[in-house]
Amino acid sequence: MVLKIRFLPHAQADNLKPLKDKIYIATRGSALALAQSNMILAQCKAALPQFDFELKIIKTTGDKLQTVSLAKEGQDLPKGLFTKELEVALLDQTADFAVHSLKDLPTELPPGLTLGAVGRRADVRDVLLYRDRAVAKNGGSQSTASVETRRGFRPGLRVEDLPSGAVVATSSTRRKAQLLEKNPKLQVPDIRGNVLTRMIKLTDKPDLDATVLALAGITRLGYRISSIGKLEGDGIPEGLLATVLELDVMLPCVGQGAIGIEVRQNDPRTREICDKLNHLETFQAVTAERSFLAGMGGGCLSPVAAFAEVKDNQLKMRAISFASGPVRRADAVSEPNKGAELGRQLADKLRDH
Repeated sequence: MVLKIRFLPHAQADNLKPLKDKIYIATRGSALALAQSNMILAQCKAALPQFDFELKIIKTTGDKLQTVSLAKEGQDLPKGLFTKELEVALLDQTADFAVHSLKDLPTELPPGLTLGAVGRRADVRDVLLYRDRAVAKNGGSQSTASVETRRGFRPGLRVEDLPSGAVVATSSTRRKAQLLEKNPKLQVPDIRGNVLTRMIKLTDKPDLDATVLALAGITRLGYRISSIGKLEGDGIPEGLLATVLELDVMLPCVGQGAIGIEVRQNDPRTREICDKLNHLETFQAVTAERSFLAGMGGGCLSPVAAFAEVKDNQLKMRAISFASGPVRRADAVSEPNKGAELGRQLADKLRDH
């Protein structure tokens, strides 16, 4: 997200109204990125009505690789691919704010940049998506799948209910590890594409049985899960069901459900604006999570997970690691303003366990 702001000199401001200046919000062009950036745009307009805000779409390397042959399933995308171009815009001062899905933002930022604000967090849980048994036999949205090979399931499907050899596609090492812990007989190949693309693949490809997506992303795109577990919304292929995975089944990745605003350091004017957008308790929680991830020496591709929240005036955090050997778990509590220390403490526990 990017803001470009012009302020009146103090000597001229006494008798004049603020300029109706243009503020550019830099964002990726994916449907989810635009949905999230429009949320920030609305907050900016409400907090700073004297300015004229406009989204500026920047295509990142990661966006390009999603659609070319280099983004083959089974191949990891390096960290920072969805943030680099936005950070370049900040550093060359063509942008003042950059908006990210916080889970995509590396814990180590380029010199001169910092995480200025974090919006109120959405639901951090993941969702298991799968075909409805009653609809699967009718074929996919492209009618390419044979009736015999399409497998469907009843509503309320749990990970442990999936049959031996069932294919749950996900590109997340964190999700793969937790899926296999609950059901070691699963197959967990990679899958690429945006949310809707993955839904269509699940509907059309008979060799896929399920996938896992973030509930926050589904919700921000306007999709919903009905009381009977049916996934609903404009453009969704027919016959998809969803089960929300509780945290004891699938702990989220660091920063999941949060929107981060990256800015240049030592810029008091943009800091004032960030103060209007920041949700303190979410910022405290993700500070702990990002500190944990940095302490584990990993990025968004690491098989670790963590969730922190401020509750009863305490910062409570739990973490899990599959980085080496058997699964390791830890939890701890601290004062809300000591998230960085809490994250390092849990990382030390899991590394030295």
